[in-house]
Amino acid sequence: MAPIEDFDWEALEQKGYSTKDKEALAKVYDETLKTIEENEVVEGEVVAKTNREVVVNIGFKSEAVIPVSEFRYNPDLKVGDKVEVYVESREDKNGQLVLSHKKARALKAWDRVNEALETQEIIKGYVKCRTKGGLIVDVFGIEAFLPGSQIDVKP
Repeated sequence: MAPIEDFDWEALEQKGYSTKDKEALAKVYDETLKTIEENEVVEGEVVAKTNREVVVNIGFKSEAVIPVSEFRYNPDLKVGDKVEVYVESREDKNGQLVLSHKKARALKAWDRVNEALETQEIIKGYVKCRTKGGLIVDVFGIEAFLPGSQIDVKP
């Protein structure tokens, strides 16, 4: 690309911006970045995936790297997929956004458990193993202890 011969660089350097122009530019800039709070669950998009890491973009100033082990339940995860993530920290000591998919899933599971408690809904759990005094049961992805005295074979 050839430089523009008749461009006036001095005029550009001397040009000042009015307060109105600066405010308009600041408004446009602020609208491009999402404001996120720590300890909230937001939706993000997978922008890259390796054998060890998943890079997620939530529209903040930087993307976050999440260990692929947090997506173990979803081996078909690919670039472009939407995922829910928990904002642990907007910025760590290296200036990186810290997100967790595992914590987002756990919070959602606890919300479902609390909702079932409030509505007195009967929920299904899956027995993972037997332990002294009872069973370890998976309920919405949360491991729970079921005392032997509460076990019944009838629904």
